[in-house]
Amino acid sequence: MPIARDPSLELLHSVLNAITLGAVVLDSDRRVVLWNDWMSSYAQIPREQALGADFLALFPALRGSRVDAAIDQALRHHFPSLLSQSLNKAPFPLYANAAAARLDERLQQAVAVTPVEVSGAARHCLIQITDVSIAVGREKLLREQTLVLRSQTFADGLTGIANRRHFDVAIEREHRRARRHGTPLSLLMIDIDHFKAYNDHYGHQKGDQCLIQVSAALADMLRRSADLMARYGGEEFAVILPDTDAAQAAQMAEAIRARAQALAIAHAHGGDSGVVTVSIGVATRSAASPVDIDTLIGNADRALYRAKKNGRNRVEAQLPG
Repeated sequence: MPIARDPSLELLHSVLNAITLGAVVLDSDRRVVLWNDWMSSYAQIPREQALGADFLALFPALRGSRVDAAIDQALRHHFPSLLSQSLNKAPFPLYANAAAARLDERLQQAVAVTPVEVSGAARHCLIQITDVSIAVGREKLLREQTLVLRSQTFADGLTGIANRRHFDVAIEREHRRARRHGTPLSLLMIDIDHFKAYNDHYGHQKGDQCLIQVSAALADMLRRSADLMARYGGEEFAVILPDTDAAQAAQMAEAIRARAQALAIAHAHGGDSGVVTVSIGVATRSAASPVDIDTLIGNADRALYRAKKNGRNRVEAQLPG
């Protein structure tokens, strides 16, 4: 049986109907005494049906919920509550339209429950519900953009593999780990042979395609999550191999060299093979030779230089130390 309304509440209803958030007032028995048009629209419950109804009869799924507890705190202990949107994303079944209701795509909500003192009457409480869907969407977009920017910060724009900045961070991290645990750390420096001649003969667009194809094929050979291939600069790449000794690194380098040649990318000025090949320098940090990062990179560079000097399309290793 609907309860009678005090005529003095009509002005308050007019005010509540003008605001763009949900406003519900409950009496001490948790019956609805105020229900604005916003609630009628988004809850799809007419004001006439809501007034005088038991709150949990309107929203049975909220029984035992955080909203239920907040109402109890307001009515019994005069304690206000602001429900965390991150922990209570959409407690009320509120929908922008009928299509959203069919898909159960609720409005994202911020909910506040406030005790209200009424002169000469038992305590009431006000429930305010704000649609924060736009703000939540904006935050999600910002998070996605942040992830994209972070990816761009650590990825090479052409090949999509790690860039030099990513390499610098990773080699520092893996070097610290190798030093801390006494484990080996190997580094491969890889250079595409006669790449300037390739660019001059086939054009820069073909040169870019060559870099993309070679880097993708070689990066695909790395199976462990800690292994990293990065574009070190131009046509030069670096591969970080944690927990890999000199013999294992040389074996991996030879497999990478063979894979690059097997791509069979035609290169009219690529030497006797007639295809694109790579030269690789290998260096290793071991417990027996705990070199610093600059020395490790320098050793790999010297090994790479020796590979190119000795005829290219080959692997050379720099002895530890």
